[in-house]
Amino acid sequence: MCKLELIVGSPASCMELQLFSAEDKFIGSLDQDDALLGSYPVDDRCRIHVIDQSGVKIGEFEDVSKVIKYEMSNEAYDKRADSMRLFLKQSKLGLYNEEQKEKDKIELERRVQEEKALADAIRVGARCEVVISGQPSKRGTVMYVGQTDFKPGYWIGLKYDEPLGKHDGSVNGKRYFQCQYKYGAFVKPQSVTVGDYPEEDYGLNDEM
Repeated sequence: MCKLELIVGSPASCMELQLFSAEDKFIGSLDQDDALLGSYPVDDRCRIHVIDQSGVKIGEFEDVSKVIKYEMSNEAYDKRADSMRLFLKQSKLGLYNEEQKEKDKIELERRVQEEKALADAIRVGARCEVVISGQPSKRGTVMYVGQTDFKPGYWIGLKYDEPLGKHDGSVNGKRYFQCQYKYGAFVKPQSVTVGDYPEEDYGLNDEM
């Protein structure tokens, strides 16, 4: 019973056990608490069916909307003298560190301007090599330069020489350029080096 309790999740006192044959025919109830399993006509491939008599409904507590929650308004939380919010405010940490927020804003603006300067030096149609940390270098043609709707900052749209990309120049339903599927990609300007790079054949389209 104890082992069955671990398997089915019902206490032994709430179990009704039924024995079925290999042909799924009812043999009888295992209703003698002090009897050994071997005293019943158990054979290979028989199964024991457990009926939960506790009355607990399966999945009763899986719907979190039925769970009673303790809720507190922002106004009431602000009045507490032992809250994490008050600690952060007093310590000027996280969202309440105005000095750090201003530094982060300035740094973000600097990075955006740096990206813009790099992007402005790259022209559509140029041949290039892309080097991203942890990935092999790739060659392709610049198809798009500028900002996008899918992520902030400046991006370079590329058509790789081989199907090493992720799309066909369209991201989230918006088309930025046209190329074959899996040949298109967007990378940051820092990863692009423009030059007289001949097309490379990686042999990815060769038939085996």
